[in-house]
Amino acid sequence: MNSVMPSACTTQQPRAFDRATLELARRRLSRADPKIRTIIRGVGPCTLRTRPLGNHLTALVRSIVFQQLSGKAASTIFHRLLSLVPKRASASDYLRLSDESLRQAGLSRPKIVYLRDLCTKIDNRSLRLDRIGSRTDIEVEQDLVQVRGFGRWSAHMFLLFQLRRPDVWPVDDLGIRKALRLLDGLDSLPSAKTIAYRAEPWRPFRSVAAWYLWRSLETEVPADFG
Repeated sequence: MNSVMPSACTTQQPRAFDRATLELARRRLSRADPKIRTIIRGVGPCTLRTRPLGNHLTALVRSIVFQQLSGKAASTIFHRLLSLVPKRASASDYLRLSDESLRQAGLSRPKIVYLRDLCTKIDNRSLRLDRIGSRTDIEVEQDLVQVRGFGRWSAHMFLLFQLRRPDVWPVDDLGIRKALRLLDGLDSLPSAKTIAYRAEPWRPFRSVAAWYLWRSLETEVPADFG
């Protein structure tokens, strides 16, 4: 096996999936892998959202709030935070909020730091959300991991659920690891490298393969963006 792990994202020109893409992906994946075909037959059509979850800033703020929290608790904090800013809030609107008001909304100290770093980078234009939709998957990942609190997993979730890119493969996701362990009858959870190689036959529709694997566990898609 090659020592270099296959990329979890692509360098191709960006495009968002639509309903036709999801149906094409379902057929292609079924032909490419008998094991995932069994999952697809059991789950049915892919129902990934084909529209973004609001604007990009709101999606990234939501990602920060939802980190390591249950969906209900995170949703409460998120809506408290949204009530503190205008409906079409800018990064500057969030930066004007005091630490005390953010704490009262329910944000922890680290998340306040993450939120301020995100909004500062957007405000000083070192992170260009107005251009992020035209950047390749690899470039988006590189942009987002520069923000405190955003790792590779968060970048992959943004690419998959917000930018609706069809070929993102979240190698660090615990649900994917669990699903592949069951799918392939493994004794332990596979490594990120093993997961990366396992998904090679599923290109260029690894996002859809990931969705079916999450569904195979009868779980919701990741709370940050689902």
